[in-house]
Parts: sequence; structure tokens; C-alpha cells
Amino acid sequence: MHFDDYRVRPGSAVQLKRIDTRDSGGVSGKQEARTLLAEGIERLAELQDVLYADNRYGLLLIFQAMDAAGKDSAIKHVMSGINPQGCQVFSFKAPSAQELDHDYLWRCLKAMPERGRIGIFNRSYYEEVLVVRVHPELLESQKLPPDAQGPKIWKHRFEDITNVERYLTRNGVVIRKFFLHVSKEEQKKRFLQRIDRSDKNWKFSIQDVDERQHWDDYQQAYEEMLAHTSTDWAPWYVVPADRKWFTRLVIAGVIIETLESLGLRYPSLDEQGLGLLQEARKRLEEEE
Repeated sequence: MHFDDYRVRPGSAVQLKRIDTRDSGGVSGKQEARTLLAEGIERLAELQDVLYADNRYGLLLIFQAMDAAGKDSAIKHVMSGINPQGCQVFSFKAPSAQELDHDYLWRCLKAMPERGRIGIFNRSYYEEVLVVRVHPELLESQKLPPDAQGPKIWKHRFEDITNVERYLTRNGVVIRKFFLHVSKEEQKKRFLQRIDRSDKNWKFSIQDVDERQHWDDYQQAYEEMLAHTSTDWAPWYVVPADRKWFTRLVIAGVIIETLESLGLRYPSLDEQGLGLLQEARKRLEEEE
């Protein structure tokens, strides 16, 4: 399977209607996907251990999607073998009053992963060119000065985001971004499941149905965001999301390929360090 097929090439136009949300990449079905994912989770655990020990890079994974696309379950399943000490997940909801008193990147930048760790953003600063664009009245609460507003605000935000991501990359933060592309029909099916199943009622909000009325506006906002902010240093992947078992497989594959490309290694000891190890061995073996 070629996971690179799902990467958005820098500067390319994106037409979400032409991307198959039920694509399975040649995988025969759930059973094969489960087997492949289990192997991937094991490999990911190995790579995370070396990432932590190597302590040169941090890995930032950003997840964006329409409601019910499966972000939570994808994170849960793909990262199930990860050592919690080396991973942190942040879910960004509507900004608080304190966060609105800062620039729109502030709350995410202070949550960046440390070297050796994996940071996961369940939604992110990209909401500022998505939900805020679909609902421009939200800009009023951001108290922006006059020269930060106007018709060029989205172009400026695309530039700001890609520049910040380039800065982070140059300083050891490796960034991979996933848009889980679910169809409107599949979203409806999952919403109905949340209504019908008592164990899923808590996930449902009437606002989810309200947002469906803006489906086309969101699709356009996503297309422009993907086209303007997928770069060589921080690429976007459009992941088919109607089949959750395939979604998880693509995400795991991209993360594994990314970590394998970094040349990670366990730290090696110098001559003095090796000498201390031998001294420690001798002392331990001499104990009664």
C-alpha cells in the first residue's frame, strides 16, 4: 500500500468530491486490516521507544475532520500500544476568555510536544480557518485590530500557519496532519447510531445537525485550507473515513514511515561511559 497516495501535494488544488471516502487501498476487508494494524501498532511502539531515547525530535500529529468522522476512535486504536509517558493528547474546543485575549495560535503553541515525545492535537489552530471562516461572526469575539481584518485575513492566516510550522520543523518538531474525509451520508448514519444507542447518546449534540446545514461551506473551507497549507515540511493527508478500519491503517502507516525516515537511534556511550558500565557489572557480580 502506498500511503503517499493520500498526501496533498504542495500547491495542488483539492476537490474533495473527487476523492472516494470508501477507498480501501486494496485491503480485502476488516480482518486483513486488523492484522495489518496489529503489526503496525507493534512497530509503532518500537519506534516510539527509540524516539524517546533519541531525544532529538518531537512528533506532532494534527487531526481535523467533520463531526463523526472518527478522530477519537482513530487516535484510540492507532496509539493503543504507545507508552503514555511519551505521548500527550490535546482536544481543542471553543476558546476560553483567556485564550481569546491571546493570538489565535497561542493555546496550541504552548501545547507543543517536547523532544522525544508524540503530541496529538484533536482539532487545532486550523479551526481558525475552518469553523471561524464558516461562521465569520466568531471573529468579533477575537478583538482583532482593524489591520488584522478584511478580505485577506484567510490568506494571511494560511501564511502565518505555514511559517510557524516551518519554524517548528527547523527546530525538531516533525509535523504530520490528517484530514479524515467522511461522506455526508456516512455522517448521517453515525449520527443516527448516536441517537439510537444509549451508550452513544452522550456523543450527540443538536448542534451537530445544525452544522450539517453548512456542509458545502465546510467542504470549500477544507479544500482551500488543504491546498494552501500542505507543505513539504508539514504535509496534509486526506484519509478516506467511511471505513474506520482503513482510516486507522493509513494513519498508522504514515506515522511509521515518518518515524522510520528520521534515522532514530538509541544513544551510544563513550569510552568513559562504557568503562562505568563494566565497573557497575563487576561490583554487582561481587555482591554476596
